[in-house]
Amino acid sequence: MSRVIHFEIHASQPATLILFYEKLFGWTFSSWGDFPYWLVDTGSAASPGINGGLMQRPGPAAPAGQGVNAFVCTVDVANVEDSVALALTCGGELAVPMTAIAGVGWLAYVKDPDGNLVGLMQASADAG
Repeated sequence: MSRVIHFEIHASQPATLILFYEKLFGWTFSSWGDFPYWLVDTGSAASPGINGGLMQRPGPAAPAGQGVNAFVCTVDVANVEDSVALALTCGGELAVPMTAIAGVGWLAYVKDPDGNLVGLMQASADAG
């Protein structure tokens, strides 16, 4: 069985999204290669999760209201409500309000300043 080992975020304005994800999740970014690409370190190798990359978007972003034509990553957060509030403060917007996933946790979706969809999950067996 194959597992996801890397993710990529496409950015029309990479500097804006780097600041957004640094503030929202505490991720760190380092330039890599001779082209506009940054490695994304999402945390300690001792914790579950994967690292990824951020790259210059090769074309225009999808128009607002269009369905997602990509994988959507969901990030484990300590508190969904706080994370949504921080995302909004950092220039994001609410895409799907917090909802209970019975026996799993609380889930919400936000859009980053470039319109990329990001899931926020707070684990809680008591949800729902």
